[in-house]
Amino acid sequence: MRRHERPRRPILGSRRPRVWTLVGTLLGALAWALVGALVGALLWATFLGSAPVASALEAPGLAPGLEDALASLQPGERVPVLASLSERVDPAAIGGPGRSRPQVRADLVRALRDLARTTQGPIIGWLQSRGVSDVVSLWAVNALAFRAPAEVIRALAEQPGVASVRLDATVHAPSPGQSPGQASVAEWNLAAIRADELWALGHTGAGALVGQMDTGVDALHPDLAGAYRGGANSWYDPNGEHATPYDASGHGTRVMGLIVGGAAGGSAIGVAPDARWIAVKIFDDAGVAELSDIHLGFQWLLDPDGDAGTDDAPDVVNNSWGFPNQVNDCFLEFEPDLEVLEAAQIAVVFPAGNLGPAAPSSESPADNPAGYAVGSVDDTIAIAPSSGRGPSACDGTLYPQVVAPGAGVRTADLTFGGVFPDSYAQVSGTSFSAPHVAGAMALLLGAHPAATPAALRQALEATAADLGAAGPDGTYGHGLIDLVEAEIWLRNPGPVCTDADADTYFVEAGCGTEPDCNDFDAGIHPGACDVKNDGIDQDCDGSDRTGGKPCPGGGDTGGVEGKGSTCSDGLDNDGDGLVDCADADCDRNRSCR
Repeated sequence: MRRHERPRRPILGSRRPRVWTLVGTLLGALAWALVGALVGALLWATFLGSAPVASALEAPGLAPGLEDALASLQPGERVPVLASLSERVDPAAIGGPGRSRPQVRADLVRALRDLARTTQGPIIGWLQSRGVSDVVSLWAVNALAFRAPAEVIRALAEQPGVASVRLDATVHAPSPGQSPGQASVAEWNLAAIRADELWALGHTGAGALVGQMDTGVDALHPDLAGAYRGGANSWYDPNGEHATPYDASGHGTRVMGLIVGGAAGGSAIGVAPDARWIAVKIFDDAGVAELSDIHLGFQWLLDPDGDAGTDDAPDVVNNSWGFPNQVNDCFLEFEPDLEVLEAAQIAVVFPAGNLGPAAPSSESPADNPAGYAVGSVDDTIAIAPSSGRGPSACDGTLYPQVVAPGAGVRTADLTFGGVFPDSYAQVSGTSFSAPHVAGAMALLLGAHPAATPAALRQALEATAADLGAAGPDGTYGHGLIDLVEAEIWLRNPGPVCTDADADTYFVEAGCGTEPDCNDFDAGIHPGACDVKNDGIDQDCDGSDRTGGKPCPGGGDTGGVEGKGSTCSDGLDNDGDGLVDCADADCDRNRSCR
């Protein structure tokens, strides 16, 4: 047997829970256009005179690669270049308290144009005197575009006030694939979370790796084949049924299509089309998984190749499954797995379940302290009736965390061995809203590779569009994810503040509390009272308490009665069964005299 595999055990009656995938119905359609034009960044502009002027930029000269292009030119041949000037406007200094947006915009435009006129005029004259015409002023960035021979370009790079000269490179639009001449646009589900707008900025998930625990994946689907990482460390079937990617039911294929699907059918179907994928087929071909199968799947994801010296684990793992027959029953079987993945900086995503509109209707593992639940909205951005509601059955905290499209979305379907490559389905259910969030995390990681799972979650939550009741609620969570805003948040993030156990103490410093030393146990935090001699550091001071009185409520927790307001607060602060003045410890307290 391969590593991690073990013989299949018979499933007898209800001796252990069976895990069934969350099934969605067919409903809608989607399409999008993959925009691939990259624009050369022109980074300098300033203003002389009354506008604030920043210092001149350093390192003037030819940009890397331009000299090689110049060396290949024939005598008299011209090459297109961009020249950035060294003076620049400080845009932030133009605004100020009490100034309106129109005022700031007008003043900024004037400053930029004035600077260009002042600084570019002499350079344009210099170029024209050397036979260079048709010089284009890029006043917003204080740069010039023109064609010139090699000797003029080299000489220009040495002129005072010129920051850099670089090749004005051409960029080709991406191939239309199998639909030449057809411009694809994102339909409601991808446009609703603004994924298409990030693609237009060049963020498509490249560099991110997504893992999936599901019924498998049809790797022969043309929208998924190219994104498969491949090799011996990219597919795992703990049931031992398939040595290579396979999906008997289509559920996992449909889920993966929404995460990384391409555009082979003429329109893109995945949130992060340039991310790669690996997968665990936790469900056998009959659609059943044992708990041990799932544990093995999580274990494999931590180290797919079995070599701890190599980092081949995924960045994000989608889990479109749960325990609907245990609604509102906190089932913590996989909480340790999720905690390990979190420690390994692997983000996990779960569906909120399809047991709404009853409230609460949370489902595990999504409602576990280390879970992350995603609800479903339709094309009117209203909550899907069946989307699971909160609060969490495990700790009473917010559930779901966010919502995403999950009603009538188009995705990949089974090709039946590649016989039907143009195979698609319209699906509904939180099984299909969750992969929108997994894909969103991959998309954001492509733009910000250093982002932690906590930062990704906070970016999505802090920038989500609030829906339903004002503020976070048990129907929409923080709201509908907005990828453009989340990406902007990650460029300049605030402090990442994680409180998985909802004890009001954050793991990270700088969040307004002393750091929580155990974010998976609400009874352990800097404000807790340390139980004497139990071997546990409840108050995060680095040691277990060995002396003192019991804490409030008994349990040998070390509380004090007799000082200050402890004799008039109506509480048994020291756990001895006596309250306020009935306790001899309060005899000398002013409240009891």
